[in-house]
Amino acid sequence: MMTAPAQLVRAIQQHAPRDVPPAVNLLVEEIFSRYGTAVQGIVFYGSCLHAGKDLDGLFDLYVLVDGYLSANRNLRQALLNKLLPPNVFYLETLLEGKRVRAKYALLSLADLQKGTSRRWFHSYFWARFCQPAAVVYTCNDRVATQIHTAFAQAVITFVARVLPLLPQRWTIRELWLTGLKMTYRAEFRPERPDRQARLFEASADYFEEVARKAFDSVPFQITSTDSQGSTLYSAGIDTTARFLARITWTVRIVQGKILSVLRLAKGALTFEGGVEYIVWKIERHSGVKIDVSPFLQRHPILALCVLSLRLYRRGGVR
Repeated sequence: MMTAPAQLVRAIQQHAPRDVPPAVNLLVEEIFSRYGTAVQGIVFYGSCLHAGKDLDGLFDLYVLVDGYLSANRNLRQALLNKLLPPNVFYLETLLEGKRVRAKYALLSLADLQKGTSRRWFHSYFWARFCQPAAVVYTCNDRVATQIHTAFAQAVITFVARVLPLLPQRWTIRELWLTGLKMTYRAEFRPERPDRQARLFEASADYFEEVARKAFDSVPFQITSTDSQGSTLYSAGIDTTARFLARITWTVRIVQGKILSVLRLAKGALTFEGGVEYIVWKIERHSGVKIDVSPFLQRHPILALCVLSLRLYRRGGVR
């Protein structure tokens, strides 16, 4: 993997959230009880990262491990984890008598590095790890550096893949909103229309700085001009490169829908309360409420197909 520039790595480290809720520390202890020394690092991300001490949401964690055989309960789970990472599991504990819920994704450190690089075609990993995240545990300083370097590489990959989609002149806000919109489309993700804007505004300083730091590492010449109090950018990208970028994003979107369905099917089998979780996730992100019969709750694969069709008909996926 190409080494990310040190200034970009430092910017990501400086913007990393520091105030981690006590619930996360408790969840980290629970994860160690399950995986022990296989754990190389733990990353806290998602909507609960910005919600402070609110325990009503579902905490999102990435558990980075040294290998799938050492981390999974059996060979079948390890194989699924390797073929279609990550495996997603449910975790629940109590903090001062209140229930804390989390889902965590099991991913090898090697796959993190590979999935955030420009060698990785689909946006699943580099679109996630280019956003603000808190590294709440690493087994040593070397691993900490590897994780933050992977985050930096994710930013570079994101910017390089989105630039050819932009008009001749654009702002950094337009860069991120365009890219987030496309990466959402490249998954089976129910989201409200204003989701990208709210995500950008919540961490605008981070998105502005890391994008500027990444410009020197993309294969295009970036220039800037000041216009009415804002900075406009342009990239030297020819018509052919723009056309090819639109084609590759079309392929990425089709590929992503297929991979998302496969991941949901896998999650329905490995994720305790998988059907209920999918329904909750749909309503939380899209506002679309879907009722599930007891029959569908007992048949997760069939439930996945039915829920996907209902969600599409109600406009929850774009």
